[in-house]
Amino acid sequence: MDFSTIRNLITRCCTGEESWVDSRTVYIGHKEPPPGTEAYIPQRFPDNRIVSSKYTFWNFIPKNLFEQFRRIANFYFLIIFLVQLIIDTPTSPTTSGLPLFFVITVTAIKQGYEDWIRHKADNAINQCPVHVIQHGKVVRKQSQKLRVGDIVQVKEDETFPCDLILLSTCREDGTCFVTTASLDGESSHKTYYAVQDTKAFNTAEEVDTLHAIIECEQPQPDLYKFVGRINIYLDRDEPIARPLGSENLLLRGATLKNTECIYAVAIYTGMETKMALNYQSKSQKRSAVEKSMNAYLIVYLCILISKALINTVLKYVWQADPNRDEPWYNQKTETERQRHVLIRAFTDFLAFMVLFNYIIPVSMYVTVEMQKFLGSYFILWDDDMFDEELGERPLVNTSDLNEELGQVEYVFTDKTGTLTENNMELRECCVDGHVYVPHAICNGQVLPGAAGMDMIDSSPGVDGKEREELFFRALCLCHTVQVKEEETVDGIKRGIHQGKSTSFYISSSPDEVALVEGMKRLGFTYMRLKDSHMEILNREDEMERFELLEVLNFDSVRRRMSVIVRSNTGEYYLFCKGADSSIFPRVVSGKVEQVRARVEHNAVEGLRTLCVAYKKLTHKEYEEVCRLLTSAKLALQERDKKLSEAYDVIEKDFILLGATAVEDRLQDKAADTIESLHKAGMKVWVLTGDKMETAAATCYASKLFHRNTQILELTTKRTEEQNLHDVLFDLSRTVLRQHGSMTRDIFSGLSADCQDYGLIIDGATLSAVLKPTQDGTSSGGNYKEIFLEICRNCSAVLCCRMAPLQKAQIVKMIKASKEHPITLAIGDGANDVSMILEAHVGIGIMGKEGRQAARNSDYAITKFKHLKKMLLVHGHYYYIRIAELVQYFFYKNVCFIFPQFLYQFFCGFSQQPLYDTAYLTLYNISFTSLPILLYSLMEQHINMDILKRDPSLYRDIAKNSLLRWRIFVYWTFLGVFDAMVFFFGAFFLFDNTTFTSNGQMFGNWTFGTLVFTVLVFTVTLKLALDTHYWTWINHFVIWGSLLFYVIFSLLWGGIIWPFLNYQRMYYVFMQMLSSGPAWLSIILLIIVSLLPDVVKKVLCRALWPTTTERIQNADRLYKGHLSEFSPLSSLHAPHARKHDRQGSESQNHAHCRSDSSPSKKLMCTYWGGRPGYCTFNSFLRIGENPRFSGAAYAYSAPGPETSV
Repeated sequence: MDFSTIRNLITRCCTGEESWVDSRTVYIGHKEPPPGTEAYIPQRFPDNRIVSSKYTFWNFIPKNLFEQFRRIANFYFLIIFLVQLIIDTPTSPTTSGLPLFFVITVTAIKQGYEDWIRHKADNAINQCPVHVIQHGKVVRKQSQKLRVGDIVQVKEDETFPCDLILLSTCREDGTCFVTTASLDGESSHKTYYAVQDTKAFNTAEEVDTLHAIIECEQPQPDLYKFVGRINIYLDRDEPIARPLGSENLLLRGATLKNTECIYAVAIYTGMETKMALNYQSKSQKRSAVEKSMNAYLIVYLCILISKALINTVLKYVWQADPNRDEPWYNQKTETERQRHVLIRAFTDFLAFMVLFNYIIPVSMYVTVEMQKFLGSYFILWDDDMFDEELGERPLVNTSDLNEELGQVEYVFTDKTGTLTENNMELRECCVDGHVYVPHAICNGQVLPGAAGMDMIDSSPGVDGKEREELFFRALCLCHTVQVKEEETVDGIKRGIHQGKSTSFYISSSPDEVALVEGMKRLGFTYMRLKDSHMEILNREDEMERFELLEVLNFDSVRRRMSVIVRSNTGEYYLFCKGADSSIFPRVVSGKVEQVRARVEHNAVEGLRTLCVAYKKLTHKEYEEVCRLLTSAKLALQERDKKLSEAYDVIEKDFILLGATAVEDRLQDKAADTIESLHKAGMKVWVLTGDKMETAAATCYASKLFHRNTQILELTTKRTEEQNLHDVLFDLSRTVLRQHGSMTRDIFSGLSADCQDYGLIIDGATLSAVLKPTQDGTSSGGNYKEIFLEICRNCSAVLCCRMAPLQKAQIVKMIKASKEHPITLAIGDGANDVSMILEAHVGIGIMGKEGRQAARNSDYAITKFKHLKKMLLVHGHYYYIRIAELVQYFFYKNVCFIFPQFLYQFFCGFSQQPLYDTAYLTLYNISFTSLPILLYSLMEQHINMDILKRDPSLYRDIAKNSLLRWRIFVYWTFLGVFDAMVFFFGAFFLFDNTTFTSNGQMFGNWTFGTLVFTVLVFTVTLKLALDTHYWTWINHFVIWGSLLFYVIFSLLWGGIIWPFLNYQRMYYVFMQMLSSGPAWLSIILLIIVSLLPDVVKKVLCRALWPTTTERIQNADRLYKGHLSEFSPLSSLHAPHARKHDRQGSESQNHAHCRSDSSPSKKLMCTYWGGRPGYCTFNSFLRIGENPRFSGAAYAYSAPGPETSV
């Protein structure tokens, strides 16, 4: 034996095989295999503890501090604080340390509390009791002590403590029923199967005698995939090998239903269970506002460094004169004289950095975090978004993206379950061209009220009768539906009534339930699956039994499923149902053209179609099928690939029977929501796996496409007739030609109509567009850019036949385009998770396809219609609130620190602080923090009902318009102006020495206190002037903050504090207030500071009002009732401002619809006490030229308008 073999054995014994191979070996019941079979090498696996917490008692402080100081702002203030401790700085270390300590402490308490909640949840799970089989007896132990290989007993309604392989159940057929609602949200009962050779072990004593070994893959997070093999040692020498798949694996968190008791072996425990592996956090998403904040922070950091450099240079210029450098009253020490000038300059530079560091608002980050966290509750508390049917409210999984809801430019939506209800109903089935409608034909009889139904032929003849019954049998057999008794089903309302008992059909797929229920109405009733036999009640009320031999499960790649059954006569049948694209190529006979025509007709009507086919198998063929399937199922490596190859060989040479059409109704107000999103300037794309005709019909019904929309097709059918290069360039020329002429008309205001384009693309063509060229030429690389250009000029895009990964690729492609638009993805199924995670904002719908989308999303809602309010109202409010918060924080800190900068020019650059230490510390923490926090939570600049009625207002805040550099510069210069007024106003008013009434002179601290008082009152009143929505809370906080400042100053300067060595502020504030000129100066300086901003706002509102300002004025005129009776589109500005036109021209084109020029009616109102009517053409802009006044914004108000 060489050394490598010894090393491998040692590694295997010490660290466990899972660390060096792709599979693990589990010994059931920890029993050694029989002698002579194979070596017994026990492996080490983790225990069954679940740890979702982030910290422990010992590592909380260091780990939390490390994470917090990774944020650049916190790290910066830590450096400033350390500098203050190390060198002699003009301000106390408290001024930096206390705000930093406050921010760090608040964040740590919040994170610590959240982690404490997680610890409690972990302990509750880890300490719950489980029943384990030991030495033939049932032993009770804590869940966290469970080990891999333990045999577990689980009873009905208990939750599985770890991932288990099902060995046996109390049922004779070895099946059990499970709900996985906590894993994927699917409340339906799923069937799981025990291993055939172990299902007879039904007691604890019998299970304890089992000798078996399981070989399986290492843990991986896919809930629906498992590959393994069990070797069972009976009396014979060679073990019996049986395949294990996902149908044998019971996942932790799932619940046992309708089964009294099961026995299973632990296969994955603790943090290796699939549920725990799915805990992994999603990638962090950052909003556009956060990016703007970081950019502004860098600008202010540069300003800070510039200030420090300027003051350092000027200090040494000032001290070039020896008399100034070393005045008689401030002689240097010998040590100071000997220090190198560069060291002194660097120390002075750091001192100035410390003095001016408050221009960087450290408290802004904690305020923003609190605003986002508290603001998210407004979505949770919104009663309009509460779903009474489900009893569910919206969910906010992350509050970091609240403001991003107000910036969305592209909406990517799934179709089934998102735009539609996912509530399926069989509308018709077609057998060899004969159409059967469940409500019209039952038991071969035409029912009353069937007039007008599309019935081609209700009597197909003798041969047709056999094919018809075979078709109905195929649909009754080819499915995974379960039959449940009424009393065992929770919350299921639909069912069938047959004989004396009432039972329900349950399936993970609503389509299958619709088909089986439809067959019942057509005379064939699926009864149950018993002892591997499926029972059907036919039209003659005769029971038919078919032995279920194999199930070839559905998957999204094959897009079909099959079953192999044996009839009472011994005939073997393979029944298959699936999408037409996966069935027709595998058909060798049958009335293909008639069925294809009917499928296309139903698809155009918006119905979901499936084709049904069959073939008979001989006994020899069936044995060959079994051999192929067994070989593939026993493979541990690449099992899925081998199964797919086996399915491909088996599922061919079909005889076509017919097709079905299932209706999935459109959700309530889905069309209104999409139309509102269009008016708001968003582009809506539908990404679906359905066929083109079905999806297109849904798009027309939901008003994504209009009847005058010119549809552009980029599909496989067209690229087969013409190569992809030519098709792309033809479409590009079409949209760009119209786009060029349209642009001129829009800007001239003379466009009466413009062509509206809609694009349809399928998955295969999209792959070709995104596929890089093999020869590396640039012509192929341009396909993507040409495709994007076409899409930008289309009002809506439909992508059909999409795989889940392709949905994410489309979202990623749009995100990476040159405009870098903000994207939103919304879906309800597991196949939508990839695009939800990829988009800037992901929204899950709590629908019938499970909660996987809702769990992985940033927000979750119950219906698609709630998206309208979430974006147009909540998103709008969140954005304007946080935009004001960010700009205001930088503004008030410029006002705060710039006087300190100016003061250095009058104190010989000696780093003398202008304000007292207490004021420096509490300015951002106490005096000015609460008013802006309340503003950012409560502000409503426009009434909520108006935002819902006029979606075009959403355009006013698009593209981060309130945080553009132009506005940022305005706020900064406003802060500089106000700071100069504070400082120079106080300086010149007290140019001569000022005396109080008792003859005392004003000193430097009185001067600084005067400036600070004007500062606090000005920035607070500035916020009050910006507030549109006043409540008692706003009044309390704004006036309360000013009162708190006054009371604090009186206490701080009016009482001897024993813990202070000296009190430079003692009696300063009261001395200042005792002076009449000081009172006059404070009032005068506040008025002068606020005047320019007030004048600017008044002039802009009077001369160049925005749409928002027009509506605010009108709403005040009607005392808050404008939304009840005003045509809001008439309040839009008749001429777009220059910056509003700078957006992409394609966006204007995309929303310019030919039916968007409704006639404008003059709105009149009667004023009480006056004899006549008066009109308001001056600010409503109505009546000048109806066509001209509406042209610039015709796209924002399609449809009839309300007139009063």
